[in-house]
Amino acid sequence: QVQLDESGGGAVQPGGSLRLSCAASGRTFGTYAMAWFRQAPGKDREFVAVMAGNSIRTFYSEYAKGRFTISRDIAKNTMYLQMSSLNAEDTAVYYCAARSHWAYSPWAQHYDFWGQGTQVTVSS
Repeated sequence: QVQLDESGGGAVQPGGSLRLSCAASGRTFGTYAMAWFRQAPGKDREFVAVMAGNSIRTFYSEYAKGRFTISRDIAKNTMYLQMSSLNAEDTAVYYCAARSHWAYSPWAQHYDFWGQGTQVTVSS
């Protein structure tokens, strides 16, 4: 059974940093595009960042550029999202997703597997 498990969320002060992890099991995701999405209270799920299945090409949302970095460790079947300069607008549940295709996409409907999410709260 395919499973994605996020971890690393928590509470942080504005300007702080967090690193989220997404551990995959049940399948090797080395050639899959993998992405991070987030959903704030009362808002739709939105795209954060994605890495193509070749682990070379990445794509970020405008608000994530320069602050967030997506990466993956194929040997560990794990994806990461390093977040810095966090602000209150980054407060959301963060989800990882995997697509059964190497090409990346910012559209949630293109992803086949989802984790349960991890809460990130940015507050002073």
